[in-house]
Amino acid sequence: MTTTSTTPVVPVTPPQRRLKRRTTRAWVGPVLLMLPTIVVLAVFVYGLIGANLLTSFQDRHTRGPSEGWAGFENYRLLFADDTFIYSLRNLLFYTVTFLLGTLVLGFLWAWLLERGAKGESLFRAVYLFPMAVSFIASGVVWRWLLNNAEGERSSGLNRLFGDLGLDFLQNPWWTHERWGIIAIAVPAVWQLSGYVMALFLAGFRGIPEELREAARIDGASEWQLYRHVLFPQLSPVALSAIIIIGHMSLKVFDLIMAIAGQTNYTTQVPATQMWIEFTRGDYAKASAIGMVLLLIVAVLIVPYLVATYRQERRR
Repeated sequence: MTTTSTTPVVPVTPPQRRLKRRTTRAWVGPVLLMLPTIVVLAVFVYGLIGANLLTSFQDRHTRGPSEGWAGFENYRLLFADDTFIYSLRNLLFYTVTFLLGTLVLGFLWAWLLERGAKGESLFRAVYLFPMAVSFIASGVVWRWLLNNAEGERSSGLNRLFGDLGLDFLQNPWWTHERWGIIAIAVPAVWQLSGYVMALFLAGFRGIPEELREAARIDGASEWQLYRHVLFPQLSPVALSAIIIIGHMSLKVFDLIMAIAGQTNYTTQVPATQMWIEFTRGDYAKASAIGMVLLLIVAVLIVPYLVATYRQERRR
């Protein structure tokens, strides 16, 4: 009697299936790693934005539950509110002053350091130091600096202002109807100019030395070198600085609260008005103000992000 041995047949996995398994294993790890961040963003960013949008369309002007659906009526009443229009005007003045001040001072400091000033590391540290201070802490200090009517220390200064006909400077500067919001912008310029300086200085240092040498060989003067060679290379840096500083100015809140407080009408901006309406219990109006601020920031940020994405794809 003869026995025949049979070899077990091992199924062969098709190459497509093996490739699919490898691909699945390749993206499972990164997805699991990013999952906590995705959940947090979905709940605490986009989820809260959605809840705020929903509240802005409701008839919820008290601390109680919603009384129904108001739709765009809340937004119509908001833009008919003189206080909100005044806060938008203040925000515009603050943003323009903040932008111009930081760009001019930041560029000037970067240009001086780029030309080889002695003690560059010391000056860089001095200019960048205000960034390490919070707006709340600097606001407390600047509140005392901008308050000319506080204590006996300023009595002589007040008399001088009165003799010069500058009576409005005898009071705290942030209480002036026209220049109050400009006074608030001064501490912000002091605090962020060093950051803009770092951006421009990095832009200067990133320009190849060959471009400078080629321009000098062609007979370009120093002004022509900066005007036609260096300054155009800094346009992306300037645009980035405008976007970053611009969106920071649109969300200003802590600096104003630390210096002027929420009761000072002359320095009111949408963010402080939103806080006031929220503490009063007018949740619908506060939410509508928040959505308007979000839209303003999106109008500034989204085109920049789209343009940056397109440039990266071309590379």
